[in-house]
Amino acid sequence: MQILYWLLVALMIVGVIGSVVPAIPGTSLILIAVIIWGIVSSSFAAIKIPLIVTVIVLILSIGVDFLAGYLGAKQAGASKWGQIGAFVGLVLGFLGLLPALPFGGPLLGILFGPLLGAIIGEYIYQRKFWLAVKAGMGIIVGTLVGNLIQGILAIATVAVFLFTTWPQVFGN
Repeated sequence: MQILYWLLVALMIVGVIGSVVPAIPGTSLILIAVIIWGIVSSSFAAIKIPLIVTVIVLILSIGVDFLAGYLGAKQAGASKWGQIGAFVGLVLGFLGLLPALPFGGPLLGILFGPLLGAIIGEYIYQRKFWLAVKAGMGIIVGTLVGNLIQGILAIATVAVFLFTTWPQVFGN
């Protein structure tokens, strides 16, 4: 039982990493681990609080994801074109289809794709290069701040799980 517990905690740690790094599942992995623990321990009471906290954090993470990018874009004066460009850049970067990045694979593409996409999208809309760069940077800064907030929420979720289930597993 303890081995499974530690495996689920390891899955949660991957979820924490995923809440910060794009393209890796985040809070959803933590939710899956909590549900698996509830099934294995045959006790809904054991996971009631972590389950509620995880669902709330999952909903908050989705909201933070959209809101942070939007606020960063708005603060920098980006248009919908910049936001669409950032999304297209993320997808193309993840798939490794950015011609400007012949090395580094999907991780570099995920990091630089949204920036390049936002700049290109904003430049198509405004035809002013430095405004496009400013808008692209605003989207990226907003996204990074959002990822940081999601990471903090994910760590708090894992802490709640450990705090509420530790006595059940180890009897301390």
